[in-house]
Amino acid sequence: MKNDNIKNQYRVNEQIRVREVRIVDDNGSSVVPTRQALDMARDKGVDLVEISPNANPPVCRLIDYSKFIYQQKKRAKELKAKQARVEVKEIRFGPQTDEHDYQFKLKHAKEFLEEGNKVRAYVFFRGRSILFKEQGEVLLLRFANDLEEFGKVERMPSLEGKKMFIYLAPKKTGIVKKSQQAVDREKRETEAKAAVEQAAAEEPVPAGGGLFANAKISADALKKLKGE
Repeated sequence: MKNDNIKNQYRVNEQIRVREVRIVDDNGSSVVPTRQALDMARDKGVDLVEISPNANPPVCRLIDYSKFIYQQKKRAKELKAKQARVEVKEIRFGPQTDEHDYQFKLKHAKEFLEEGNKVRAYVFFRGRSILFKEQGEVLLLRFANDLEEFGKVERMPSLEGKKMFIYLAPKKTGIVKKSQQAVDREKRETEAKAAVEQAAAEEPVPAGGGLFANAKISADALKKLKGE
């Protein structure tokens, strides 16, 4: 049905019944009688296609009609792709999110960002797990850092009720040279991660395991991770 709509937008050859038309090509344009334009099309083995019926006189091209329709369909498809609405995909973490589950969700987030969608990730605190909100912030910052190649942070972690959110937007494609600021930030993040791992190794592991159980962090390490 859509293909028929595109075809019905244009008159071709004998369907063009005006007295004269303007022929446009790479060399410019010229106004000629419609009968002469039809003869020109036949001589070249192409069609006379009306591309602007409301002009005075109507504008036509000498082109193979099938090729012309193909070009129009391709152009319409590209335009539709550019106008596609950006979706916001959600990624949920829980207090007992383990490393395997984390990597699984990280993979999906990469796919979402590569497709041009935004990502809203959050940690849901149930009951007394709200006591681990600092560890939740660390998890979301780690998540953003692991996705640095694919997305940029639109909003830093923030607690809303029982959920802590972080928002990521897709990055434009292309190789971007790292600035000195980015290099310094990565260095701070690496040092902060090391502090997290050291703190986790020195503290007893609570029952239940999971990322939060292994992610107790000092205030100084958290500041480093955020670049403060």
